Amino acid sequence: MSYIKSSLLDEKGFVVLDRYDQTADPQEWLDLDYVEWKSSGDTRFAPLASARGEIEVNGFWNHQPPRTDKDGVWIESQVAKAPILARRAKEPGANVGRCRVIELQPTTYVDALYNLHQDDNNRLNPDETGWIVRAFFNLTDDPDSYLVLREERYDPTTEIRLPLAAGTQVIVDTQRFWHATWHNSESPRYNLITSWESGPALDAYIEKYHGHNDHLNAPLDEAVIDEAQDAVQRRLAERAAALAEKRRG
Repeated sequence: MSYIKSSLLDEKGFVVLDRYDQTADPQEWLDLDYVEWKSSGDTRFAPLASARGEIEVNGFWNHQPPRTDKDGVWIESQVAKAPILARRAKEPGANVGRCRVIELQPTTYVDALYNLHQDDNNRLNPDETGWIVRAFFNLTDDPDSYLVLREERYDPTTEIRLPLAAGTQVIVDTQRFWHATWHNSESPRYNLITSWESGPALDAYIEKYHGHNDHLNAPLDEAVIDEAQDAVQRRLAERAAALAEKRRG
């Protein structure tokens, strides 16, 4: 199928924008209403835009009529509490699907690798329209935490680790990358995630904020990576055995 894609995102699958001055803004995310929704760790979500303008975070294809992750409906009560976050999500002028703040409790590197997943953003997305990608705006200051991306789930040589200081702004093709967050902290991480449709509006936004995909990973000992790989394989085997036992029971 043929979709409209941004050239930088199509090249490497991610784009890093200029860092945002997060210290200039109030902590609006603390005032939002959250719902329990587990995704790649111990998480809750506070939606700003959803399928019907309700405080829920389900995929748009799970509603009737089912549709792709576009044309999100802004939730008035949430936007009133977080107008700056909503304005940032709307700024490119690209079509917005789901928009929500995620609250993530601390995780380990092993947790992150175990939780690696690909999104299904473009389910039901019509051919020859814009490819849906996701923006990650880090709201808390988590310089020792990383957004972990892998082209191949079990191949550490494909791993990209993007540090998450306050104001970090990244756009990722999360249907291409296996991804999760290694939140190396003692307090929760808050991050604004917005689904955007690729096209001229998003291209102009990326150019405005000097988007680039040049990146070198911070050093991580090979022994740490190998031990984490082994731990993930053990967890997966234990999970498979537990599911098999459950089916037999």
